[in-house]
Amino acid sequence: CFLLRAGPVHYCKNCIQSYWDEEGEKETHSCPQCRHSFTPRPVLVKSTMLAALVEQLKKTGLQAAPADLCYAGPEDVASMSQETEVSRVKELQEKLEQEITELKRKDAELKKLSHTEDHNQFLHNYPSLSALSESTHSSSIKIRPLKYFEDVTAAVSEVRDKLQDVLRETWTNISLTVTQVDVLLSNPQPEPKTRADFLRYSREITLDPNTAYTQLLLSEGKRKATYMRQQQSYSDHPDRFTWWSQVLSRESLTGRCYWEVEWRGEGGVHVAAAYKNISRAGSSNYCVFGLNDKSWALRCDNNSYQFYYNNIQTPVSGPQSSRVGVYLDHSAGILSFYSVSDTMTLLHRVQTTFTQPLYAGVYVLDSGTTAEFIKVK
Repeated sequence: CFLLRAGPVHYCKNCIQSYWDEEGEKETHSCPQCRHSFTPRPVLVKSTMLAALVEQLKKTGLQAAPADLCYAGPEDVASMSQETEVSRVKELQEKLEQEITELKRKDAELKKLSHTEDHNQFLHNYPSLSALSESTHSSSIKIRPLKYFEDVTAAVSEVRDKLQDVLRETWTNISLTVTQVDVLLSNPQPEPKTRADFLRYSREITLDPNTAYTQLLLSEGKRKATYMRQQQSYSDHPDRFTWWSQVLSRESLTGRCYWEVEWRGEGGVHVAAAYKNISRAGSSNYCVFGLNDKSWALRCDNNSYQFYYNNIQTPVSGPQSSRVGVYLDHSAGILSFYSVSDTMTLLHRVQTTFTQPLYAGVYVLDSGTTAEFIKVK
């Protein structure tokens, strides 16, 4: 560990000491390699930095015989210590990058899950996410205190701390959400009573042109559907209703939602909610809102109401109105239809278990008739 570099050759302390001893008591002593002169004779001292480097080399399995040290100076030893550390850091860097990629993927899954409005779906998907495990690589980063690794050590430590903070916060939020869902499911919230209560859950509905029957004209920002005599310029699309003058919303509906439909015309309308996988093509009843087990519909005309589900008709009594309010509590399995005027009157209430998100829809029964999803406030 007592090394002095002299040009391209490196000597240990004992070699230098012996060489100078041979020169006797001269006032000027020279380097055995480059012949640089020293006046007076310098005192050789132990290099603590080099001693630490050699100890590190020993730990990595690099053993050097004392005689060999005469040919390895501080720069060479530091270069080898440095190469070993760089190799180790690169290996750790690769493992860290894999770990960070996995953490980012898991974080994205958690964020997606935390935005799930359907409580049943949330509880179904939550257990499938594996619990966070302790970092297997980042905690092992203990770079030796060499100057050229200080920045790497600081950067990695900062990233590790930030990731741990983010993940702790995410899991805390998830845990709180689970607790809230458990409380919600064990203590169902009461159904709204007044229109102001319902409006707290109002959703703005827009209609999907890809589902619209070819004679339905969509207007008012795609919130209004009018049955026209002429075909509209729609392109072919597998989601389109090909026989019945129906259209579905763009938005999928879960959680608690409320919307209103105002209709006008002689033919009347079906105000409906349906699963996305309802049949679309052909004249079969399986495509009509209310005539299958994938949709629920309230038929409204100028004289009466009828409720349809799975091709079963149920007479409905209530005050006639051109506006119908629909309230959905997806997790509780509640779908209610209201006559809306100065007051709200319940027309029909469904209690079931919804297995998929719902989509709002209308079936416009005759040309000239319109159905509009109102922007409620």
